Amino acid sequence: MASVRKTVLNVFSRQRKGIISTTIRQKSSSTESNILKSVYNELPVTNYTLNDFVWQNLDRWPDKTATVCAVTGHGYTYAQTHRMSVTFAASLRTKLKLKNDDKVAVILPNVPEYPCTVLGILQAGCIASMMNPVYTAEELKRQIQLIDCKAIVSSKISYANIKQALTELNLDIPVILTDNDSLPEGAIKFAEFAEDFNVDTSCLKSVHRSPKDLAILPFSSGTTGFPKAVVLTHESVVAMNQQIAYPDIVVIKETTANYQSVLPCVLPFFHIFGFNALMMNQMSLGCKLVTLPYFKPELFLQTLVQYKAECLFIVPPMAIFLGKHPAVTPKHLESVFGIVCGAAPLSASDADAVVAKNKNIIFRQGYGLTETNGGISIGRNTDKNHGSVGHVFPSAEVKIADLQTQKALGPGEEGEIWYRGLNVMSGYYENEAATKEVMTEDGWYKTGDIGRYDENKYLYVTDRLKELIKVKGFQVPPAELETVLRLHPKVLDCAVLGIPDPISGETPKAFVVLQPGQTLEEKEVLEHVNSKVASFKKVKEVQFVKEIPKNAAGKILRKDLKKLFC
Repeated sequence: MASVRKTVLNVFSRQRKGIISTTIRQKSSSTESNILKSVYNELPVTNYTLNDFVWQNLDRWPDKTATVCAVTGHGYTYAQTHRMSVTFAASLRTKLKLKNDDKVAVILPNVPEYPCTVLGILQAGCIASMMNPVYTAEELKRQIQLIDCKAIVSSKISYANIKQALTELNLDIPVILTDNDSLPEGAIKFAEFAEDFNVDTSCLKSVHRSPKDLAILPFSSGTTGFPKAVVLTHESVVAMNQQIAYPDIVVIKETTANYQSVLPCVLPFFHIFGFNALMMNQMSLGCKLVTLPYFKPELFLQTLVQYKAECLFIVPPMAIFLGKHPAVTPKHLESVFGIVCGAAPLSASDADAVVAKNKNIIFRQGYGLTETNGGISIGRNTDKNHGSVGHVFPSAEVKIADLQTQKALGPGEEGEIWYRGLNVMSGYYENEAATKEVMTEDGWYKTGDIGRYDENKYLYVTDRLKELIKVKGFQVPPAELETVLRLHPKVLDCAVLGIPDPISGETPKAFVVLQPGQTLEEKEVLEHVNSKVASFKKVKEVQFVKEIPKNAAGKILRKDLKKLFC
């Protein structure tokens, strides 16, 4: 193993000596009063690309387990993961002739091969675009076309939908599958790229990426229709991971010769929360990632006990399950000392219910969006304020903007949350109009969330300006479902709202106005919409109404709709 490690470590330079003894500069320093500054110290700037950041301490834990599948027990060490990522990168350059800035879609569940796939794509000088593996062909088609995809890495789970999408787009691009056997005709076996150790890796010496280069293109749902690709540079992703790893924030204990933290990874890696907080950051600390390709209560609880999980990153439905489901006992949480919950608000009482099963757990809520690399705020790792989303991350700031004047409001006053920091996106890919709607010239990102902060600089998210429906932590834009609904020839008008659901948090409900003289059954509407969208976006209920309330500009008045029918 030592000789293998030496060979791998010498393949390319990781530029460790590029640390600059200055601090991160904001795009524009604030002179406005009432700006909420971070309670944490400023961060040092580095010259790292994301690859450099993740692998900077590889030589300290090469033989430790990097990933292991909770279902099969299959996994890789850190040295193996690193070597496979380099080999995969060289294969992309030599076998597929990919070039700098070519986009590669990663359409995978949480599997042990996910990290080396993404890091290999980046090492090849390409851009990784993570997509949901449960998406339908229609959903994948839009995203593949938008990013001008040159290759796809997936599994047999998604292959049929991918092939249908490519056929309808009239595209012939390579599809690499991580499965070991019975591959469909025409698919490329992942091992032929990632484990072909005879491939010439010298081609990677000519790949030069800077922190300013585009790294990943995750997708974020907005209020204007279909998901948008979010432009995140190496610099912005690394800044986020520096913020997560800040000593007063970090939840994972760094690996040593005699110790390794264990983290069950059930939040999907294609989601920005899972990508940064679970995968990239924890690999930089040498953590053992136990990958769960899906959430099943029995498997999840078994994993907690079997691997003696110490830290959990979860979303509100999972927190409610841990705190209130009778099947979850203190024994399941016995080894856990830290929990971070994000993606949607959680009540303090629901957090308290989890802690009641293990008083030693530090339970924190975090807050962020895809457009901010998943992070805006989190409490200290000794914090017990369960109702807040914590403090603004280091080297960043928040403005609570008055909804009319956009002036910064003071403690206790509610307004729209604006955020500024180096972890903010550069914009939406190929969508300048949408970018201008949410980004100001001086670098503020308008979150669309309503919030306030208190005298102790704790931030609270209290409501949403955006009309997104939060289903199990995933964003579902009503406008996307409304677009699909209007394609039905009997539908004249429609609107979609999120209604409370005890399991999912919220679930979509459709309100439909029929064309004059037409009749339509609820079942027909559900089949029309739900056959075209992923499972978490599916409409659960349909109500037929005479009209949809709108303002003079034609915008749906969702609050009025709720008052009338919910």
